[in-house]
Amino acid sequence: MTELDKNMMNENNMDGYEKIEQYNEEKVNVISEHYAKIIEHLGENIHREGLEKTPERVAKAMQFLTHGYDLNPEEILKAAMFKEDHNHMVIVKDIEIYSMCEHHMLPFFGKAHIAYIPNGHIVGLSKIPRVVDAFARRLQVQERLTDQIKDCIQNTLKPKGVAVVIEAKHMCMQMRGIQKQNSVTTTSSFTGAFEKESTRQEFIALISHKMS
Repeated sequence: MTELDKNMMNENNMDGYEKIEQYNEEKVNVISEHYAKIIEHLGENIHREGLEKTPERVAKAMQFLTHGYDLNPEEILKAAMFKEDHNHMVIVKDIEIYSMCEHHMLPFFGKAHIAYIPNGHIVGLSKIPRVVDAFARRLQVQERLTDQIKDCIQNTLKPKGVAVVIEAKHMCMQMRGIQKQNSVTTTSSFTGAFEKESTRQEFIALISHKMS
């Protein structure tokens, strides 16, 4: 290992955080060219100091924000499925969501609350937020995102039921259009046991409860 490699490793591991970024250079170049033209059409000077590298930075940002297309959510779950007799509700709540609205390509962000009732198998808890990310990091609408997460968990784990609730704020509503800054959109989707009113109400009560 060279001294340069050691210095880079030390720099990357500062504060216990290692930044790893991988990009398709061919896509970066193509997307950069398009963004350069867009910036010029907006009336800006693409050659001024602050904007010279902006097309490349945006191209890389867009690749990261849409990297969910390269992920297989079902395989993420299958990688950590375990046989277990537990048959009561498992909830992972307050999962942060960052996605891009496909209508205006502006962000929407919020939290997802997910529950399932096992039917012979459980899954590693970290895999559920990873599934959320795999679908969220695409051009999306909140309604479809909610259903995709539910269907993926139902089809892969085959539990007795799945519940998904997403609460999000949409920049297309806050920055443009109606410009309502405090509006929150809530979507929900249920299968199996969660279609029963009593089970669904138990889920809602549990995700509404705040730990002290």
